[in-house]
Amino acid sequence: MIKKYLKNIIWILVALLGALAFSTIALSRHESINAVWFITAAVCIYMIAYRFYASWIAAKVLVIDEHRKTPALRLRNDKDFIPTDKWIVFGHHFAAIAGPGPLVGPTLAAQFGYLPGMLWILIGAVLGGAVQDMTTLFFSMRRNGKSLGQMARDEIGVIGGTASLIGTFLIMVILIAVLGLVVVNAMKHSPWAT
Repeated sequence: MIKKYLKNIIWILVALLGALAFSTIALSRHESINAVWFITAAVCIYMIAYRFYASWIAAKVLVIDEHRKTPALRLRNDKDFIPTDKWIVFGHHFAAIAGPGPLVGPTLAAQFGYLPGMLWILIGAVLGGAVQDMTTLFFSMRRNGKSLGQMARDEIGVIGGTASLIGTFLIMVILIAVLGLVVVNAMKHSPWAT
């Protein structure tokens, strides 16, 4: 019973620390803000999101079974399916999911201040990027490590799967072009962007 209350108190303190960090960032009207506040706010948000939001999605939405073997263990062939340390997998996944957040966030920060840029990155990462990545990886694991294109081909046929691959590729090209346009237009009259 005491252990449960202690856990609740710890999470309340994490939430209060995150709120203090966000308040400091929001209420600072100076050009320079200590980076510790950004790091503190981000760490608190990510901890709370991981503990509560990701746990809820894993338990209630995806109903993940932690005892089920991964395709790397079931289909091991030492070529495409190799069991790997979780930190190496995390590093590869982390490097692959950066997306537009690191580009648009700093651009917003340069135009409107620190807080909008930080909110863009944190909210986008927690509510958008993390959920999309978690569900995509979950469905890929349930389908023996298949990619989105392979899963689409299995579900809607060869023509539909090919069309989804082409559509995904075109969306990525358009996204990169739009992000480049946003960043260049935002920075073209900025002396420090040069």
